[in-house]
Amino acid sequence: MQSFMNKDFLLTTETAKALFHGVAEGQPIFDWHCHLSAKEIYENKPAADLYELWLTGDHYKWRAMRCAGVPERLITGDAAPFEKFCAFAKTLSLAIGNPLVHWSHLELQRYFGVTTPLSPATAKEIWDETKRVIAQGDFRPQTLIRQSNVFALCTTDDPADSLEWHQKIKDSGFEIPVLPAFRPDKAIAAENPGFGAWVQTLARAAQMPVASFADLKAALRARLDFFLSMGCVASDQSVAAVVYAPADDDAVDAIFRKALRGDKLTQDETDAYHFAMLVFLGKLYAEKKLAMELHLGAMRNNNARMFRALGPDTGFDSIDDPRQAQGLSRLLDTLDRDGLLPKTILFNLNPQDNAVLGSMCGNFQSEEAAGKIQFGSAWWFNDHIDGMRAQLRALGNLGVLGCFVGMVTDSRSFLSYPRHEYFRRILCGLVGDWVEAGLFPNDEAALETIVKGVCFENARRYFLG
Repeated sequence: MQSFMNKDFLLTTETAKALFHGVAEGQPIFDWHCHLSAKEIYENKPAADLYELWLTGDHYKWRAMRCAGVPERLITGDAAPFEKFCAFAKTLSLAIGNPLVHWSHLELQRYFGVTTPLSPATAKEIWDETKRVIAQGDFRPQTLIRQSNVFALCTTDDPADSLEWHQKIKDSGFEIPVLPAFRPDKAIAAENPGFGAWVQTLARAAQMPVASFADLKAALRARLDFFLSMGCVASDQSVAAVVYAPADDDAVDAIFRKALRGDKLTQDETDAYHFAMLVFLGKLYAEKKLAMELHLGAMRNNNARMFRALGPDTGFDSIDDPRQAQGLSRLLDTLDRDGLLPKTILFNLNPQDNAVLGSMCGNFQSEEAAGKIQFGSAWWFNDHIDGMRAQLRALGNLGVLGCFVGMVTDSRSFLSYPRHEYFRRILCGLVGDWVEAGLFPNDEAALETIVKGVCFENARRYFLG
């Protein structure tokens, strides 16, 4: 029996061990999709304790704690930090099979040198030891990013954002690029309450009136130009599913004006507006040579009572099951017909769609870039051992795994970088299994190229050229 999370964790073959320790382990991290705060990176304040580093704002942990029956007072309420930490320790001791067990212990090992498993019995010991390490060390955001061997990172930013903190980071001399990513979800979601107010916020940021759909497109173009001047290399859109609903400009303008007045849109109007926005944005990104991420399949804010109490992104989202193939195909084809299909990364939240997206990518590849259309890494409810293996197998079976742009943290935590190590161990474990089963040549140079590419080099080339 292997010891818990030892140096060969997830590496069961000699090939896997050689690839991870000899190749993958030392690769830099290009974290091209995360939710870190540029303001927090600039302010660079030290952390007080593991509660602040782990439990503030982490809806993954909050969700698990609710599943374990922990009272909300010990999750988002007014309980003391140590009480909340103990509640999480108790939850973790029950969460066999959950990636939180692995992420948490990798973080304890890598940042604190703690190898003792976290449990109710060890919570006080680990709390005290981590506080001692924090007090004697440097647990500021910039130090943690630097210590984690991060090459560059891309935050997630609204088109109306001033990006003032990105500019301050740049002016401060921090050597690791902190780049904005363009996230126009609020421009797409015209059916949401507050759409009109957001449009006025965008108008102020773009310094132009926005009273028509043409105005909206002009404002988004202006803001994207500003983002590009700040080093933006990626865009990100989250939609449950793409619905093929083409409409002419006059019809879309009428829908936009209706939404701007605060009138309720029909489902057909919502679908037509979404499709028009995605086509416009895709063509704009192609023109600007910007990569487009599509995050598909999330069903958000399911619990109305808790949404009213806590707001979005607090642990009440789940996997949707819409039909993805037809609408997504029509969107990509619409862009491709005009020669304006950008580099595109397709993330799916529902694992039943792995083969759909894995095969969809092959329809629209071109010599413009190796892996121009990417099947994105296992995301959110899939970023565990089974989910990552399933995504890698689907990509390997249906595409060219050696061109994959790899893992992202998709996180708000400055301690989340061991998720890349987790992914790299799973990758090397799977490649090792294939090689030792005689399914791929034991060619050291070829295997090193594949692993280096997936861990870092492919993403660097894809986004930075």
